Amino acid sequence: MGEVLTDIVEWMSSLPVLWAYFSILVIAYGENVVPPIPGDMIIVFGGYMAGIGRLDMFAVIILSTMGGSLGFMTMYVVGNRIGRRVSKKGLPRWIPRRRLEHSREMLARWGNGLILANRFLLGLRSVISITVGMAGRSVLRTTVYATMSALAWSMLLVGFGYGFGENWEAVSFHLKTYGSVVFALITGFVALQLLLGYRRRKSTGKEVEQSGTEEDNTHE
Repeated sequence: MGEVLTDIVEWMSSLPVLWAYFSILVIAYGENVVPPIPGDMIIVFGGYMAGIGRLDMFAVIILSTMGGSLGFMTMYVVGNRIGRRVSKKGLPRWIPRRRLEHSREMLARWGNGLILANRFLLGLRSVISITVGMAGRSVLRTTVYATMSALAWSMLLVGFGYGFGENWEAVSFHLKTYGSVVFALITGFVALQLLLGYRRRKSTGKEVEQSGTEEDNTHE
């Protein structure tokens, strides 16, 4: 477990209950805006604290869901503003272009389903919200799907923390493994789509070339 997470956990453990709830809300929000923040593990820790009777399980789920949804929509707004300027100035340097392309491919294929699944796509969450904003998707639908995704993920993480008890830190290993597998699958999917797209374009080009040749022969 990283030093940052250790410091946050120790700090939260000493907080009064209300401040612990507030911290979960803020960290769940910040994790979407500043991805290095270990938001998932804080939610797992919140589940552990609920398991020992320090916090209420449903309150932890609701607050982490609110934070996740608000964070997603914040980056949606950022993406929407970037989308208006990108044609003039290009993409900002801080946006990972490779991950942005992954998100665009997935958004084109799955649409709102990508928003619904965003919390489960570790490593792409913030980029997905930016991509959705750049695409100008409906604010209302985006909010609903983002909230549903955050709720499902929060329930899962809080359940892990509650169930693992004092061994809640072990969830970190499983999340890293899960994230690596998901990212590998996404990379493979995008690469396959690019390959198929290239082959389709190549095939179409050949058909056009053959058609032109046949027309020339007819005129002769």
